[in-house]
Amino acid sequence: MASRSFKASRSNLSTSSDAQDSQRPPLPPTVTFGRRTSSGRYISYSRDDLDSELGSSDFMNYTVHIPPTPDNQPMDPSISQKVEEQYVSNSLFTGGFNSVTRAHLMDKVIESEANHPQMAGAKGSSCAIPGCDAKVMSDERGQDILPCECDFKICRDCYIDAVKTGGGICPGCKELYKNTDLDELAVDNGRPLPLPPPAGMSKMERRLSLMKSTKSVLMRSQTGDFDHNRWLFETRGTYGYGNAIWPKDGNFGNGKDDEAGEPQELMNKPWRPLTRKLKIPAAVLSPYRLLIVIRMIVLALFLAWRIKHPNNDAIWLWGMSVVCELWFALSWLLDQLPKLCPINRSTDLNVLKEKFEIPTPNNPTGKSDLPGVDVFVSTADPEKEPPLVTSNTILSILAADYPVEKFACYVSDDGGALLTFEAMAEAASFANIWVPFCRKHDIEPRNPESYFNLKRDPYKNKVKPDFVKDRRRVKREYDEFKVRINGSPDSIRRRSDAYHAREEIKAMKLQRQNAHDEPVESVKIPKATWMADGTHWPGTWLNSSPEHSKGDHAGIIQVMLKPPSDEPLLGTADDTKLIDLTDVDIRLPLLVYVSREKRPGYDHNKKAGAMNALVRASAIMSNGPFILNLDCDHYIYNSQAMREGMCFMMDRGGDRLCYVQFPQRFEGIDPSDRYANHNTVFFDVNMRALDGLMGPFYVGTGCLFRRIALYGFDPPRAKEHHPGCCSCCFGSRKKHVSVANTPEENRALRMGDSDDEEMNLSLLPKRFGNSTFLIDSIPVAEFQGRPLADHPAIKHGRPPGALTIPRELLDASTVAEAISVISCWYEDKTEWGSRVGWIYGSVTEDVVTGYRMHNRGWKSVYCVTKRDAFRGTAPINLTDRLHQVLRWATGSVEIFFSRNNALLASSRMKLLQRVAYLNVGIYPFTSIFLIVYCFLPALSLFSGQFIVQTLNVTFLTYLLVITVTLCLLAILEIKWSGIELEEWWRNEQFWLIGGTSAHLAAVLQGLLKVVAGIEISFTLTSKSAGDDLDDEFADLYIVKWTSLMIPPITIMMVNLIAIAVGFSRTIYSVIPQWSRLIGGVFFSFWVLAHLYPFAKGLMGRRGRTPTIVFVWSGLIAITISLLWVAINPPSGTSQIGGSFQFP
Repeated sequence: MASRSFKASRSNLSTSSDAQDSQRPPLPPTVTFGRRTSSGRYISYSRDDLDSELGSSDFMNYTVHIPPTPDNQPMDPSISQKVEEQYVSNSLFTGGFNSVTRAHLMDKVIESEANHPQMAGAKGSSCAIPGCDAKVMSDERGQDILPCECDFKICRDCYIDAVKTGGGICPGCKELYKNTDLDELAVDNGRPLPLPPPAGMSKMERRLSLMKSTKSVLMRSQTGDFDHNRWLFETRGTYGYGNAIWPKDGNFGNGKDDEAGEPQELMNKPWRPLTRKLKIPAAVLSPYRLLIVIRMIVLALFLAWRIKHPNNDAIWLWGMSVVCELWFALSWLLDQLPKLCPINRSTDLNVLKEKFEIPTPNNPTGKSDLPGVDVFVSTADPEKEPPLVTSNTILSILAADYPVEKFACYVSDDGGALLTFEAMAEAASFANIWVPFCRKHDIEPRNPESYFNLKRDPYKNKVKPDFVKDRRRVKREYDEFKVRINGSPDSIRRRSDAYHAREEIKAMKLQRQNAHDEPVESVKIPKATWMADGTHWPGTWLNSSPEHSKGDHAGIIQVMLKPPSDEPLLGTADDTKLIDLTDVDIRLPLLVYVSREKRPGYDHNKKAGAMNALVRASAIMSNGPFILNLDCDHYIYNSQAMREGMCFMMDRGGDRLCYVQFPQRFEGIDPSDRYANHNTVFFDVNMRALDGLMGPFYVGTGCLFRRIALYGFDPPRAKEHHPGCCSCCFGSRKKHVSVANTPEENRALRMGDSDDEEMNLSLLPKRFGNSTFLIDSIPVAEFQGRPLADHPAIKHGRPPGALTIPRELLDASTVAEAISVISCWYEDKTEWGSRVGWIYGSVTEDVVTGYRMHNRGWKSVYCVTKRDAFRGTAPINLTDRLHQVLRWATGSVEIFFSRNNALLASSRMKLLQRVAYLNVGIYPFTSIFLIVYCFLPALSLFSGQFIVQTLNVTFLTYLLVITVTLCLLAILEIKWSGIELEEWWRNEQFWLIGGTSAHLAAVLQGLLKVVAGIEISFTLTSKSAGDDLDDEFADLYIVKWTSLMIPPITIMMVNLIAIAVGFSRTIYSVIPQWSRLIGGVFFSFWVLAHLYPFAKGLMGRRGRTPTIVFVWSGLIAITISLLWVAINPPSGTSQIGGSFQFP
């Protein structure tokens, strides 16, 4: 394996303005890189280097254009860039703070052979020139490109030397090359140069025409700075977007008939929306709203009656109950008000295909005009997040039904583990057969583990005669793939031991040679972790050592699958292939492994920091205007999920959507859903209701983001859409407000809505860092994320056909720049994590990030598809579930005590949306009152008193009406949301279980953090299954003790004993108080009924709890009850034990 260093100063990544440089914070030590020339050599011409050579502070970029001559025959730029991209995909890039960025050329990534031409480490022919070990250039199918008819294998560099210095003679047959232009020998999918721009272009047109070349080597000098002279020369033939239709005067469908430049056939064609709102039937929604109002009135009357009628015999009991009931009423109100406007939505994928992928006058070839999507997958610990689960998620993404050249997959390995790296490489290798198989036979789901474990008939609706044969072969390949993944830990360990033993032997031999006759001491060499090509793994070693541990390792980027060709690459009938892929597109999407740099002393901000690193790296490498965020255990269940989300983003008004949230659906949950793991009440009731306001919360996974919304920009036309804080779900008023009058805390960067409004470029380095690549990508992402301006009503749109341009090819400097933006120092003195990207400071960074976007005026939508978009796993073990709820609740407490409290929201947020976010921060505090209320029945039974003086008709009537209205509301919610009654009841049960355990602990931890500054640390939720292979739900019955179980157990025991004491007291008293007994027992049974799943979880597996446990439990309860009666006899009796006599 070879390694190369890249040198360039950090100043090259910033603008050249001296005024801007003077305002910036001091830069960290220099991190350098250099560009790779067309001859394959690396040079370093940074501004610092040239200053030192020339001895002058004046520096000017210039370009000399030398015409082709017989002694100057350069390779075609498109071909040289493809070779560069091939080099990039075979290199492991590492670097970081105060270190040199290196590219390690790897001949293999995994032990098995990589057979896809896009994959890193793909096998290729070697150059036949003696002394040269370079690879022969290959096309998209991996076939060698040979310039001579004698098929002499020669690499690119040797071929150029043969043409320039060897007289154009083939080293093999000694004949002259008939063609010295490799462009005709290679498969060139390039696009002809578009026409020059028309005269009198507007400023917006000039800005947009530059977007496609912001990273191009033609636009940059060797130092990475903008080359103005080269731009003047090159853009005469490469300006514009080619066949895109440009409206007159740069107005993209702004609704003015006299300025619109759409062709007549576009105007006459009926416009069809991509999405529709499906309103809840009035027969369901009207009674639902009426019942909410009725219950509010009844609750107010009931609380007033309770306050006016105290229980003077037990004023303490009455006081506690009234305070709890007041809080419960407030909590119910905060939860119920945002549910006033529920809606459903539907998408039309046929219209999406018709608009973006069918030949039109604007897009004659019918090439996809859909915007790009970058898919993020995050993982941190291969022990708790098994690599096989992550690999299946990656395979489902690579096989998604979306234009291959338009989306990329980035995997963030925050642990820097070689196990994850090699598992990802194995997944990329297996994708060579899995992805074409899915496309050929329309496989659903496209997660191989889920597909091969389907309980339904796999042959239903399959008509191709070779499906059975193909499925059998792919299944065998998948089984072998699983075995390789499962054996990876042992394989890596054995390999590392073997290399370590070899290194020790070498060190001993060297020491003996140098020691002569002196005694030789044993040599101690750090035990490294070795990669498949025989070199050190730059990330975390199995035996941690300095610079190779979880919190201390270099940044790593590996392009596992290089970007696909721009045109479809159809398979051929090849007997050597496992399955027949004739007429099947065999291209694979871009796949990138990313492990950000970690160093001691830096706060890396957990998952939020990892996601922000992916945002920056992806902006430089692919810059998809949309980002899909998935957890490593959430895979794509519906291959068209990205298209479904894109329907909302590309529809009219879609430019004001910050994200599309999909519901979370889970597999592997026990049939009874004992601990409400499906969480259907939240995902199908609360989230649908929020969709009728400003949109649902962001819940951490299954979310399609607009990139510029993550960057902290205001939505377009923010001055036109400015709802006051009193506007609710029934509409908003328009108000013109100047951005200058907005408080600095609520002011975000704006993307100009017209030619006269531009971003303040001088502020961008302060907010986004000093990477000009990153800053240049921002307007490109903004433009590409706009909806089509195919109708005058579409505002802030882009012209049809604008995104059919081929992507920029990856080069080494681009990946080196990506390495620099994932370094640990890059975010210093920037606004990443405070106003840009995922927000730091909370363990529930997802809710805070969504809140910030809504606070700026963005909207979100909830996309519920007929076939689940994504599926994942959830902890079914009681302890794991409680810890999960604890983390969520702790994050909510942090939100309440931070500036993200909804009480401090801007006026752009609607009132009911603010109420919903306020409830997120308040709900954990309900646990304090809930625990008190759960003890009240027991206290009532122990004391012989009740919360009211007597059970009169008024109290019972209020109680009946409140209970009946609650049940009716539940029935109507079930009606309009589609959930089942059992799911609603399970949610009610776990609300009490979580409220009496995890929520209380969350409040205490949150208060400790606010008052004492004690930080809270959480462990990852385990995604691995139980050890019992015969039982799918083995984890359900495992009892793992945690202190969170103490309050619910105490509540159960106290209430059970209190019931026994109450019965004994009443039976043996002279004047039995049955009304007080019935009241106390009723509420005790209400508490115990809610805690039943918790009690069942403590018993473990059915049939394994010894009978003696139940016998002793009963005897203990009876004994304690009799002792209580003996010690505290009922009133009216003087003898111990009352009227009870032992025989």
